[in-house]
Amino acid sequence: MGARGASTRGPGPGSGRKRNLELVLILFAVAIPAFGDMDAVLALTGKMPPGFALQIGGLGALALVAHMVVRRWAAYADPLILPITVLLSGLGLMMIHRLDISMAKDGETATDRAAAAPGQIQWLVIGVVVFAAFVIIIKHHRILQAYTYVLMAGSLVMLMAPAFFPGQYGAKRWIYIGSQTIEPDEFTKISLVIFFASYLMANRDALALVGRKVWGINFPRGRNLGPIIAIWVVSLLVLVFEVDLGTSLIVFGIFIIMLYMATERTGWVVLGTVMAAVGALVVGELSPNVKNRVAAWLHPMSYYSAHPAPGVISPQQAQSLFALGHGGFLGTGLGQGQPWLIGFADRADWILAPFGEELGTAGVMIIVMLYVLLAERSFRASIRLTDPFGKLMAGGLAAALILQVFVVVGGVIGLIPETGKALPFLAQGGSSMVANWIMVALMIKLSDAAGRTEMEPLPDPAATLTISAEEIAQARAEMEQQG
Repeated sequence: MGARGASTRGPGPGSGRKRNLELVLILFAVAIPAFGDMDAVLALTGKMPPGFALQIGGLGALALVAHMVVRRWAAYADPLILPITVLLSGLGLMMIHRLDISMAKDGETATDRAAAAPGQIQWLVIGVVVFAAFVIIIKHHRILQAYTYVLMAGSLVMLMAPAFFPGQYGAKRWIYIGSQTIEPDEFTKISLVIFFASYLMANRDALALVGRKVWGINFPRGRNLGPIIAIWVVSLLVLVFEVDLGTSLIVFGIFIIMLYMATERTGWVVLGTVMAAVGALVVGELSPNVKNRVAAWLHPMSYYSAHPAPGVISPQQAQSLFALGHGGFLGTGLGQGQPWLIGFADRADWILAPFGEELGTAGVMIIVMLYVLLAERSFRASIRLTDPFGKLMAGGLAAALILQVFVVVGGVIGLIPETGKALPFLAQGGSSMVANWIMVALMIKLSDAAGRTEMEPLPDPAATLTISAEEIAQARAEMEQQG
């Protein structure tokens, strides 16, 4: 067929337009936390923060480096992913610095805590450098398929390694290397997503086969239960030996969600939910630490009574609820609350409570929606990609992010027992910061592949035919004559 018969897809917005939009959004993402920090410091000290120009310039330079890397090596990537990440990271630095100032004023609290903001800035720099390395080195996400079983073996080793090290705060979640600690589960969730994507892509047909139908729900065949039982056992082992409720829930949840994405069988979701509930009940009866977390969740105010409920040994859950209640809908204003009264306010999951006190429910909802929007961009890339591995990987990364945010936010507001997981990008922690910037780098590469796919022209229908269009027309004419 001639040029008239060729079908091509529209040009779309173009890579340059996407990157220019990204740059404008990054400017806002840098300015919002920078001026928020200025507002908080003015409220606390009455003076401009020292080195304010250097601070905003440093964060802006980091964001600009990340943007230039994306512009050069992932030109068709989604323009919202990087600005959202920069904004969340900046907000975390803002609140950690604000808490540092209050802690320094409180002599009793400051004795057991050094300023956390300088260390967090260092980890942010490392995170951006690692992000840039991943975007540059990984030419296409399908390269990762060659390392799926290596990643699986490494994931299992990292997942079980903390069991052989001393624990903190009732859980074994860290590996000690000299004076430094690494939280391997933050990296494990990413490598497991890659492995699950490869495994489910290769076995989706067998896993999608329907077994028995119960109450209108099609359950999988018994012979295909091996993978889910294996992941369930690993999750229980992590829960029993490391007392890490959050990691166990996230690992098992990622697998169930990706399994549903691959097979579209609700039976897997129902079965996975039942197995997770059974495992949680069994371990809850066997693990004193899990019992204590559940007790603190059920009776948060009991800590302040003359006779606390059994297992309620920490006031953090109650302190968090007090902070959220004090903040109300619009909050007290940056620098005008008392978030330093919450134990470990800037670490792990509790940093959300200071945001709730000083920015209110409205501020917390904006933060949650930023996470939802980031996950939505990854899901969007999953829909647009044409290869099954990329689809599952993009969906799995989004699921990992949403699950971690859910267990953290749910624990802080009292919806579920607190798990001790770090709130991505906001909470203090080097492992969390670096791992989540790696996750964003993979999202960038996946969305770039999706964008490039959309820019490719559709195949010419004539090129896919085994006979020419003239032969088809001649055959139709002969059939009409015979009819």
